[in-house]
Parts: sequence; structure tokens; C-alpha cells
Amino acid sequence: MSDGGLTVVDGTQLLRSLSLPIKLPESDAAAFTGAYVLDFADSKASSSLFGLSLPQNLKSSALKRAAVSDDEATFRSKELDGDRASEFATNYLTAIADELTEDPLVVSVLDGKTLKVFLDDEDDFAMLAENLFTDLDTEDKGKIFKSQISNALLHMGVELGVPPFSEFPLISGILNKHGAEGVEELGQAQFAQLLQNVLQDVADALAEKHIVVIRNIKIVNGSKIRMLLANKKRLTAAIDKILQEKKSTENEQLSIDEIRGFLEKNGKEYGLPPIEVNEAVALLYEAVFTDIGKNKTAVKMDDEFRNFVKDILQKFAEELEINPVYYDFEY
Repeated sequence: MSDGGLTVVDGTQLLRSLSLPIKLPESDAAAFTGAYVLDFADSKASSSLFGLSLPQNLKSSALKRAAVSDDEATFRSKELDGDRASEFATNYLTAIADELTEDPLVVSVLDGKTLKVFLDDEDDFAMLAENLFTDLDTEDKGKIFKSQISNALLHMGVELGVPPFSEFPLISGILNKHGAEGVEELGQAQFAQLLQNVLQDVADALAEKHIVVIRNIKIVNGSKIRMLLANKKRLTAAIDKILQEKKSTENEQLSIDEIRGFLEKNGKEYGLPPIEVNEAVALLYEAVFTDIGKNKTAVKMDDEFRNFVKDILQKFAEELEINPVYYDFEY
């Protein structure tokens, strides 16, 4: 697991680490507060997933999925007996796992290894330092202020193993240690030496305590489609939605192109990647419909249609499991 690279966090990882049903620590108290149980379950999930602090929206969705009708503030003020507390913790953690299975998180685990690779290779580090110096020397003077080291780290970012400053409070102490907040001007060689010293300390700190950063990247790997296919009620409703949109047609058939157009427009609801993400997704649609549709141009709006849509979704799930699609949140 190298830092800067992408790691997928899904529900299977959480479920593998849990012993269900969840048992809360023994207590002399007659009841547990909702706040205690929720914090206990959140801590359980975090410790099972690299110490990751799960996003609030994911936890809120899991709370609703755990059949809790109250908002979080109301639930936290409630009191639960031991059995109810254990039942909730089990349902809530299972709900988190389901949320992560449908919509996995993409993270980078920063442990200093990527920085060590640069620091151990003189040529690679020299090129990195030169490129950073050139980017920061906007006036082309051949000198930059010492304080620009912090901007150099920001330029490197998670992709090169440097955590966001907001996630890495030790960074201020490291910069202060090396006087990297001064106004002294540095040439390229001096800048490279200072950068090397700072990065060495950052790498050492990350080696002692890894930092997990959630990336603004979505992954579509077929898991949401598989969950849909496994739930007969949800699958029927999803297929009915296509029929309802097309029911005004006087024809008794739907063309393959109409079905494809619907999925291209509404695919995210079904666990498909947006068609506009990149050319590879367009090629994926083409391959799936060519394989399943073969010589068909239309299907009857009955069981033939339902089976066709199921086959299409199953094929997408198979292809995405082999070749997941990654894309930015903006889509």
C-alpha cells in the first residue's frame, strides 16, 4: 500500500473486521445514551478502516438506513437499554458497510514511502526540486523566498505523498524547525537542500503515524449494480421506471437505442458511470450493448424487456468489476 496511490475502501473490508452482533463494553449503567452508542460504533468503523474518519454524509445515510427515524441530534439524546444499544450498533455498522459497498471511498494512505523513494534517488529528487523551483520562481530571478517551501509542498500534494496541511498539524513544527517561514532568498541548490531536509522530516513523521486522505474521486466497480440485481423489489422498481417513462409510446416494443439512451441519461441511479466521463466509458457502453443486443433492434415491453435489462446490468457489473471506472466528483 504506497502513499499517494489510490486505495478503495468498501463495505467488505468493514464486515470482515467486525464480529457481529456488536457487543458494547460492560457497564454498570442501566442504559446507554444514543451519543455513546453512535460514537462507539463510529470508532469501531474508523479503527477497522485505516483510522479513517468517515464523511458525515455517509454516517447520516447509514443512520437512516439503520431504521432510525430521528435526526442525529434527537437520537443522541435518547437512552437505550443494553439489548437495544447492541442491536442499533449492529444495524448501524451494517448500514455503513452497505453504503460503502454501493458507493466505495477512494483514499490515499500516506505513510512516507513515496517521499522516501524521491529522497533515496538523487536524480529523481534533483528533477523534482528543479521543477518545483522553476514553478515557484515566477519572476525568473533565479531566487525564491525561503517561505516558498510551504508552497512547494502544496504543489507536490497527495499524489507525491504530502498530506494536506489541514490533516497534518505537525507540518508547522517541521517548517519552523528548518526556518522555512523566513524571507531569506534561496538559489536553486539552497532550495533543494532545504526541501530535502523538510521532506525527510515529513516522511519520518508519516512513517510513525500514517494519514488517510479521502480523495475527490468516485469509483464505479459494479458493486452497486450487483446489490440492485440481488434485491428483487428494487430491481423491479428500477426496471419499471424505464417502462413508465416510455409507456406513452403506441408501440409494443422498445428499441435497443431507447433503452441505451435511458441508461446513458440515468445510469448513475443504477450504478453505471456517467457516459461523459471519458472515451473509455463510451466504449464500455458500446461493448456491452453490442454483446447483449447482438442482432436485436427492439424488445417487447414484457418479460423479454425485463430479462434484457437484467442481462445488460449483469454485463455492466461483470465488466466494471474487471475494469473499474474512476472519475472526479464534478461529474
